[in-house]
Amino acid sequence: MNGSILRLGALILVGLAAVLLYAGTFVVQQTQSAIVLQFGRVRTIATAPGLYFKLPAPFETVTFLDNRILDLDLPSQEIIASDQKRLVVDAFTRYRISDPLKFYQAVNSIPRANSQLASIVNGNVRSVLAEASFTAMVRTDRSRLMSRIRDDVNREAGRFGMTVVDVRLRRVDLPAANSQAVFQRMQTERQREAAEARALGAQQAQEIRARADRDSTVIVAEAQRRSDEVRGEGEGERNRVFAEAFGKDPEFFAFYRSMQAYEASIKPGDTRMVLSPDTPFFRFFNGPQAQRDAGATTTVPAAPARP
Repeated sequence: MNGSILRLGALILVGLAAVLLYAGTFVVQQTQSAIVLQFGRVRTIATAPGLYFKLPAPFETVTFLDNRILDLDLPSQEIIASDQKRLVVDAFTRYRISDPLKFYQAVNSIPRANSQLASIVNGNVRSVLAEASFTAMVRTDRSRLMSRIRDDVNREAGRFGMTVVDVRLRRVDLPAANSQAVFQRMQTERQREAAEARALGAQQAQEIRARADRDSTVIVAEAQRRSDEVRGEGEGERNRVFAEAFGKDPEFFAFYRSMQAYEASIKPGDTRMVLSPDTPFFRFFNGPQAQRDAGATTTVPAAPARP
């Protein structure tokens, strides 16, 4: 009987010890920091991972904070740029808790921190982008503007125990009501530039074509002049040779010119001539004696001109 009571008492003591150990310890993970509160006041802060001891509740309680980089997506807002264009800006930011004690004393929780930081970021986005033009936000100066917003936000977020890692402009666009008008204006401008380019190209093509036609006419005329000169020189040389041949042997020259005339006139085709057999044109067909008789009184037929 006494043994059973002792075993039960031992089990009760072990159970109470386990409960007290569970209630008096806590574990801090690598991604966390912990604040130990004693009756609502901060007693200690644990930032290194490991096992820690505390008094059981309600004497002491533990609040855990996340040490990782936290996301904050901001709602879209309309701003007016320096060139008086209305723009819709969609931004987001990344931050971490750099001072757990200051963070807990200032905002106490992540939701309240998000609300406070969103207000700070929106105000700085509006003030910084209001000094920039639409072109600078979209293309030429976007990185510098985001860095400036981040630095301005960090100066205000430091008093809440937060450090802003990055602020990004996800989208900078015109309102839907203006987008179509801007698109049409851009389209009209591009069409005007295309028409100017086509007109300039057509003008240059016409100039090139006219210059080529002029050069072609000059080249053809020069070639024609040169060919006429060469042809004239050749015909003069031919006439000179013919004259020398006629002076040396008139009978042979008459025979040669007659052979050329026969070759040029008697060809296959539709050309027909009606001549008498005793015509002087055929004197070389009647024998040598007839040729000598005819040659005494008949002029030598001229050979057809060569083209």
